[in-house]
Amino acid sequence: MTRTITRAVLFSAAALAALGAESVPESKLRAAQDDSSTWLLYGKNYLGWRYSDLTQINSANVAQLTPKWIFQTGIAGKHETTPLVFDRLMYMTGPSNHAWALDAVTGREMWHYSKPVPANVNLCCGQVNRGFAVLGSKLFKVNLEATLVAMDTKTGGVIWETPIDNIKKGYSATLAPLVVKDMVLIGIAGAEFGIRGFIDAYDANTGKRKWRFWTVPGPGDPGNESWGGDSWMRGGGSIWIPGTYDPELNLTYWGTGNPGPDMYGDERPGDNLYTCAIVALDPDTGKLKWHYQMTPHDVHDWDAIADPVLLDVTAGGRKVKAVVQANRNGFYYALDRATGKLLAAKAYTKVTWADSIGPDGRPVLIAGQDPTEEGNKSCPGLGGGHNWQATAYSPKTGLYYIQSTDGCQTYFKTKQEFIEGAWYQGSTVSPLPTEPATGSVLALDPSTGATKWKFPMVSPPTSGLLATAGDLVFTGDREGYLAALDAKTGAVKWKFQTGGVIIAPPMTYLLDGKQYVAVAAGSSMITFGLR
Repeated sequence: MTRTITRAVLFSAAALAALGAESVPESKLRAAQDDSSTWLLYGKNYLGWRYSDLTQINSANVAQLTPKWIFQTGIAGKHETTPLVFDRLMYMTGPSNHAWALDAVTGREMWHYSKPVPANVNLCCGQVNRGFAVLGSKLFKVNLEATLVAMDTKTGGVIWETPIDNIKKGYSATLAPLVVKDMVLIGIAGAEFGIRGFIDAYDANTGKRKWRFWTVPGPGDPGNESWGGDSWMRGGGSIWIPGTYDPELNLTYWGTGNPGPDMYGDERPGDNLYTCAIVALDPDTGKLKWHYQMTPHDVHDWDAIADPVLLDVTAGGRKVKAVVQANRNGFYYALDRATGKLLAAKAYTKVTWADSIGPDGRPVLIAGQDPTEEGNKSCPGLGGGHNWQATAYSPKTGLYYIQSTDGCQTYFKTKQEFIEGAWYQGSTVSPLPTEPATGSVLALDPSTGATKWKFPMVSPPTSGLLATAGDLVFTGDREGYLAALDAKTGAVKWKFQTGGVIIAPPMTYLLDGKQYVAVAAGSSMITFGLR
């Protein structure tokens, strides 16, 4: 039997009563953008903007930014969390089923949750976790072994824990949940192991599952005809990143992962719905309202798990409520978020597999770009043009900010037999030694996808982004630098060497009249403020 351990640091009753006591009702989540002092959702607001109205730290004074506190987790592994901040506390998750509550002013640990990860299980891409969700006095997080946990905000104690699926079969969970109304929405990972993906909703009070949407439809379901034979049973369709939510339309939007096996398409003839797609669901029932598939019958591992961001664009001379995504296949997409109709699509990095996206929304393919047994070069590479790293949108500049990996790889096609719980990718890739991949931060016009400025990077980006009303865009890199760019021009205004690789997006909050910027770097959480 595994043990869940929550260690509370000893403080006086008065100190504990003053911290972590506030409830976060659903009304606060809906108004999260209006409260610039807190950070209540993975993407700051339901729309996924990752934009703060705070201006105390701005392009004129950001050069005075300096570390205020550093919390050393002592836990090895990739730290990809976006912390939540409210009621003077910062709540952060870490690798291998760890989580903490910290004093947001000093970084002092208030409690620490941990649960051992089951031994001898296969996972893709590290024992990572991307953050909490909150509702009322409960925090929600997924554990790697595919469970959903509700915890007390003040003590970190477990209120309930619900199994999602079986890690022995390849299922795992890494995303930050999304709270909608009285439900906790999550998605499952594990497409690299031949799982059948889904999105679930659970009752926030009891942990009971309310509905499940299969990202790979079964027999009798619309879309199952896009899978040859019984390939749907191993069809993939992971969810790594939480969806977004439009309260007015009452729709929630989720990006889905690659089909399985990733790069051997002979096992799964057809378009392979609803992989590599954005799906719009009714959050009350889990019913599909529309879908848009970016890469039909994907054979390059170019999933669509990036954050689906909700904003307005201009199309046909009018404002349209849109959902936008910088897709891993190298194209930027803007869709009508009420109908799923394509509004704009444009390549933002080097793309050799498709000429364009046609009027019917399907890619206009270039022949000879699929993986072969001998190896075949294609662009972008396996990580795609833009991967899971968080994007940002500034309503002040009207620009959509993304990170791009710019490069190509050689793709190999290899037949592989399916073994439950074992790696099931169906091929390999190799880098091009004479063409090393680089990276960039791009500012796009969300209505057209046109690049307005580009900040080149030495290596493919890893961190995600934050935009602020102080005319800044914060970004990190694998070399350990946290940087602030001018949101209008991309010029570097400040940078700091954190000493650890940054693979988490920055965030910001206001406390006691002072603005802070925080980011996980290496195995630490570092918070900055003005001198």
